[in-house]
Parts: sequence; structure tokens; C-alpha cells
Amino acid sequence: MTTAHNTTPQYPFTAVVGMDDLRLALLLNAVSPAVGGVLVRGEKGTAKSTAVRALSALMPAVDVISGCRFACAPAAPDPGCPDGPHGTGAVEERPTRMVELPVGASEDRLVGALDIERALSEGVKAFEPGLLADAHRGILYVDEVNLLHDHLVDLLLDAAAMGASYVEREGVSVRHAARFLLVGTMNPEEGELRPQLLDRFGLTVEVAASREPDQRVEVVRRRLAYDADPAGFAARWAAEEDALRGRIAAARELLPRVTLGDAALRQIAATCAAFEVDGMRADIVMARTATALAAWAGRTNVLEEDVRQAALLALPHRRRRNPFDAPGLDEDKLDRTLEEFGADEGAEEGTDGDDDPEPDGPDGGPDGGGPDGGGHPPQEGGPEESPLPPEAELPHQQEREAPQTPPAPEKPEQAEPESAPQGGAAGEKAAVGATEPFKTRRLDVPGLGEGADGRRSRARTAHGRTTGARRPHGALGKLHLSATVQAAAPHQRARGRSGRGLVVRRDDLREAVCEGREGNLVLFVVDASGSMAARKRMSAVKGAVLSLLLDAYQRRDKIGLITFRGTGAELALPPTSSVEAGAARLEQLPTGGRTPLSEGLLRAHEVLRVERMRDASRRPLLVVVTDGRATGGPEPVVRAARAARLLAGEGTASVVVDCEAGPVRLGLAGELARELQGTAITLDELRADSVSALVRTVQGNRKAA
Repeated sequence: MTTAHNTTPQYPFTAVVGMDDLRLALLLNAVSPAVGGVLVRGEKGTAKSTAVRALSALMPAVDVISGCRFACAPAAPDPGCPDGPHGTGAVEERPTRMVELPVGASEDRLVGALDIERALSEGVKAFEPGLLADAHRGILYVDEVNLLHDHLVDLLLDAAAMGASYVEREGVSVRHAARFLLVGTMNPEEGELRPQLLDRFGLTVEVAASREPDQRVEVVRRRLAYDADPAGFAARWAAEEDALRGRIAAARELLPRVTLGDAALRQIAATCAAFEVDGMRADIVMARTATALAAWAGRTNVLEEDVRQAALLALPHRRRRNPFDAPGLDEDKLDRTLEEFGADEGAEEGTDGDDDPEPDGPDGGPDGGGPDGGGHPPQEGGPEESPLPPEAELPHQQEREAPQTPPAPEKPEQAEPESAPQGGAAGEKAAVGATEPFKTRRLDVPGLGEGADGRRSRARTAHGRTTGARRPHGALGKLHLSATVQAAAPHQRARGRSGRGLVVRRDDLREAVCEGREGNLVLFVVDASGSMAARKRMSAVKGAVLSLLLDAYQRRDKIGLITFRGTGAELALPPTSSVEAGAARLEQLPTGGRTPLSEGLLRAHEVLRVERMRDASRRPLLVVVTDGRATGGPEPVVRAARAARLLAGEGTASVVVDCEAGPVRLGLAGELARELQGTAITLDELRADSVSALVRTVQGNRKAA
């Protein structure tokens, strides 16, 4: 855990160059924590963490009850505080804390831990607070939030939504307040958050390094100056920091007096409906954000410009329909919606004599909101000037939802000549679009693993169905109560038990052994040779791989993509958690040339060898998508069989997706699956709802019986 009050001054918030949307989103949450936090998406090295850490120095100090580990407010202490009741204790003022949640944190470190031994033997709720308690009335910062285990993210967001944290262990329960400003950062290249979790963040912003040389020069100049003399650099920006701190306090004071009129509410509802966001959370967040924007601008009425800016911050991450959709809004559509419903409502207001019509003047109202509706922080130098230069448009959030270009009309299926060379030679076919993705059967790795939590293969995990008990290795995890009692019971007389309590020693404790699901490394090896080049077939193959990628995203796997054609194989996508990158590589995949099947399998063997050294606990699943043909080079069939046996000899679980088409089938994919000691399924059987897949499952169950 790190906090904002350390000896080295934080990099000043007002000294951050550019990133107007990020700074605005952070400041709006500082004005109104009810907005719900910020998710910052962007490439590495864009000062995401610097801006978040700098915010803590701008937050007002808080009064806390001395000695309370849960930062209870003296005016309204938590009645259920584990350190209470407080009575009339001493009061102290402290800076707002910024608590960082590391990616490798345990559940106990996040929510706190109970002393189970004392709870069983003495009936005492001995509780060690976690990071959620430390962050109460402060900022909780999660760097790389997309890499957190799912159960930790669920606990984190539940606490943020309810304003409280609950810790329950074998009938012993502790609750404490946990209200904080939640800020998460992530690099989309390393994997996405689930849509359900994205929705729990109030606002989202995309950040990227500036391409303007002058701005990049200024970033470097300021950073070097700060590194050389942090205290002196902070002192030079102290006046701007004080001005911004004062404006935050003023906006907080004004916020309860801001009126959200029916016109603005109608525009908010119409915008959320137009972009087809799920649920009502988007409407509520937009309303709170627009209100905070008005308070930030020093106004008591919400304008159309506030609603527009609120939509750009609150909706991009909520309109994603699947993990392959890029976040963003069609700003032309947004403007049309606001104009349509704003005009209608304005006419009604004029008829009804509403006292708060929308302004017609260029200043945006009597409070001087300006052409951008006051939605941006003030210029440097004080309340009249903003440290964040206003921008009426957000160029990096422009439309990125253009529909996929449909594939050209299908021609009669005809394979590419096998003699066509790889590369830009005459035999190469241009990339074709994929068919619509579908729900696939679950492909899993046999046996019981111990990898990262996920949703694919059986594994021993920290959470799941309890299957047994064992002595704890290190810190006690999930207590197995009955096994602990059984271990302690024979020793009660020798330990001098006289009362009703059970005399428990550390050696008696047993932790539960749980079985759940793990995420795997799913390595796709896709045949892109001439034998697969018929447009209809390749389109179906891409649709199948896209469906498997979507399945891998939902099951929290890492994925990799190897393609082979012509004379060799290419690692199109090194193993990653970003299925978006896999889908992009797949869409651009051309076809043509010979079928170097052995090269594809050998490349897979090398990739898996390297990944095994990096993470031995993550078990691989090899998915070979091919018709089974092998051509090119000396003895291509023999070489392919040897490569397959090499993978089988190392115990690699594999599935061959048979793409062979036509009335006459050679069954080569089935032979490859036998060499791999894996399973062969057809494209039709890959579908979860296919009749043939159901028949195979029933037949397999009968054989097993």
C-alpha cells in the first residue's frame, strides 16, 4: 500500500501536459464521488498513473476519529464500525489517502482477515483491516485492473457500489464502511475487462501519447525538471495547485444547488436509448456527471453541452456488445439525438413558461459557461482561467463503429492451386470476412490443473466446490470447519478444556481444498494455404476461429495465433490476453500457397516450450484448424506426423477442427488428431447447439458407462 502523504512531493496535477479528458474525468469525481470512479484505458507510458497519483494532493483533508482504523468521520461515525462505538473521542485531520491495490494482492489483503483461531476458541472477532478499509474516504487506485483475478474485481466493485465491505468466514461476520473514489487503469493490449465490470465504472477515458513534437518536448522537459528537484518543481506549481484545489472545494459546495431540469433529463434518457446501453446505470451516471460539470463551471443549471460531455465520458464503454467492439461513440449521432430532443423539450418549455430555458447566446448562459458548456476545467492561473485547455471535440473518441464490410458475393468453391508460393505472389488470395460468430462447445484440457482462475478446465483453485481438507501451506486460506474441529477434538482433555469453548491450536487448523476452473493457454494453429482458399470455406473457418476467440475471452484464457502457408509458419499473435488483437490478425489473414503443416506444428511446439518456462502452471490447449493436407518440401506427410508425435509426447492436449469440405473426404484431419493423441471435430460439431455434437456427447457418455 502507498499513500499520498510521503516525503517526496507528488508530481503536480496542473503540470500534467495534455490528457484533457483524463484530467476532467478525475476532477469531476473529486467534485462528486457519486459519479462512480474512472477507468483509464491507454497504451503504456502515457502518464496514467502520474495523473491519478497527483489527484490525491488536490483532495481536501478529512477529519477522522483518533485511533479508528476505519477512518470514521467524527460528525457521523459508522454505527457498525468494528472499532466502535466511538463516543466523543479525539479528532485529527489527515490528508486524503490514496491506496494502491497491487495486481498480486490476495483476498485477505483486499477485504481484511479474521483471526479464525481466536474466533473459534474465544468467540472474539479479531479483525485485521484490508485495503478497502484503508481507502475509506479516500482514493483506491488499481493499476492494470484488467489483470486482477475476477473474484477480486467482483469484491472491489461490490464494495464500491454498496459503500461497505463484508468479510464472512464460517459464520463469523464483520462489516465496515468502504466509500472511496475508484480509479482503474489498463492497457487494452493485455486483455479486456468483462462488460459487466466495465459498466460498474462511472466514466471511462482513452489516453494516448501526443504525436505533436512540441507537446512531447514539454512533457520531457517537465519530467526531467521534476526528477532533478521534486520539491522545487512542486513549489513552482504551488499557486496553480492551490487555485485548482479551491475550485474543487467551491464546486463541491455548489453541487447540491445544481438543478437538473426536465429538458436535460429527457436528453439523457434519449441518448442512452439511442445508443442501446443496457440497464439504467448509464442514465444515472450521465445525470450525476452532467450535474458535476455544471457545478465545475460555477452554474446551477445543466446545459445541453454538459449532457453531451457527460455522454462522451459515461457511454463509450457501455455500448460494447462483445469484446471485439472498440469503445467509442458516433458523435454525429449524439449531436442529432441531443438536437432532436432538445428542440422538442425547448418548445414545450417555452409554452409552459419554464424559468430555466436553454440559453441562446454564445456565452452559454448568464454564468459564462462558454461555448463548451463549462465542461472543461479552468485555464491556468486561477478560477477565471483553466489549467486544462478547452476542446470542443474529442478526436480520439470519434466514430470507430463502422460496420464490417460484407464479403464479396460468393463464387463456386474452388481450391487455390497448391503450387502457389507464399507472399504477394500470383497465387495469394486476398483476406475474406468471417461469418457470424456462434457459441462453441467447451474444449478443455483433461486432468486437474493448478493454473490461474478461469472458466475452462478443472483445477484446484482458491474458490469453488470444496472437495477435501489439508494442513495450510503458509497463511490459512478458506477454513474447513469440520476438519478443524475433528483435528482439535481428541486433544481437549489434554489441553485442560473446562468451559464451552473449543481449545484450538494452530496445528489443528485445516483449510479447504477447492475445485473450480482455470484459464488455459489456447494456441490456434490455422491453415491458410491454397487448399483452404475457397472463399466460402475460409469465411466459415474464420468465423469458427472468431467464435473460439470469443469463447476464450469469456473463459479468461490467454490466446496465441500461428498461421502456416507457402513455405513456412508465422506467429501472427504471441500469447496474450487480448482477444481483440487475435480478431484483428484473423481478419487480415490472406490465403494461398502450399500447406507446410509440419512447420505450423513445429512452430507451435517452440511457442509452447517458451510459454511453459514463463508460466508452468498454465496448461496449454492446442487447436489446429485445417483440412489435414500436408504439401511442400521433402516427405511433407511424414514430417507432419513426426511433429504431431513430438507434441503428443510432451502431453499437449489438442483438438483438430476438420475443415475438409465436399462430397468426397479423405479424413486426413482425423489421422492428424490420432498422431496428436487428441480429438477431431468438424466445423458443424464445434457449435454448442449442433445435433452432431449432441450425438457424439451421448455416445461418449454411453461408452464411459
